[in-house]
Amino acid sequence: MKIVIFNPKDSFTSEQQNQLSSLGDVTYTETRDALPMEKLLETVKGADIIGCDPDPLGGFEKAKEKLSKIIESLPNLKGICLSTTSFGWVDLELCKSKKIPVSNIPGYSKESVAEQAIAFLLGASKRIFNSDRKTQQDKYKLTLGYELRGKTLGIVGLGNIGSATAELAKGIGMKVIAFNRSEKKMDGVTMVTFDELLKQSDAISLHTTHETANNNMIGESEIAKMKKGVIIVNTVDRELVDEKAMAQGLKSGKVDTYVYEGEDLVHTPLAGLENAIGFKGFAWYTKEALENLYQIWISNLVALAEGNPQNRVA
Repeated sequence: MKIVIFNPKDSFTSEQQNQLSSLGDVTYTETRDALPMEKLLETVKGADIIGCDPDPLGGFEKAKEKLSKIIESLPNLKGICLSTTSFGWVDLELCKSKKIPVSNIPGYSKESVAEQAIAFLLGASKRIFNSDRKTQQDKYKLTLGYELRGKTLGIVGLGNIGSATAELAKGIGMKVIAFNRSEKKMDGVTMVTFDELLKQSDAISLHTTHETANNNMIGESEIAKMKKGVIIVNTVDRELVDEKAMAQGLKSGKVDTYVYEGEDLVHTPLAGLENAIGFKGFAWYTKEALENLYQIWISNLVALAEGNPQNRVA
């Protein structure tokens, strides 16, 4: 059995490397740097199982097309184990049509991402990000912020990360409301409809699944329903938000600040807007989350090799 891991060997402990080696012939990429398509196809040739990280495929925003080409080149592919919780960068319909199981890594970074979401909220409300940027440009001026205590946080998606974010928000004295597509209950959190959340929230934090069905869930009509001066945080996927509509909302003052993560922060309607705060995605990148990630990733790979794939999304 040939297993190809799109991640460097030294990312795994010696014990984890031995676990993989016991399954068959294992090939690792030398780094997590993006690889040209020719090199990707050469690396996976004859693979039975792929442990797939989006970085060697060019990142989340470019990975889907390249991974689809890889899948098409492997007629005997038994399955794919992702290194991420998100799976919107995988053509699941293609995998289902070829009966290729796909596993993700649920919940490994919930505390890390939840803390990041709250950090983004605090950075926006206390004007920390803009104050730092202006200071670095020798253009600092005192800018009025506001407290989050007593304000209403609307959480869209009350899964692992959304729930952890709700707990932290309650800890700093915020009132928390939430919308979830399926029925959910959580102590201290009031469940509301999506429209009610848009209308009632002083700040909104997005924690949905990363899939095509959620694209543009925040657009012109949704922004129009929000309170004037709302802060929006997006640590999931920039495609959840119509960035043209968001740019207009920011310019008009309807949206106070939008903090988001993405790959290309230059070629977007949000570029150059002082109150659009873009970061490369790194919320998940903590010691604790990485330890969880590799443990679950190995477990998924072993389960797939033994014919019992787990944590399936397809």
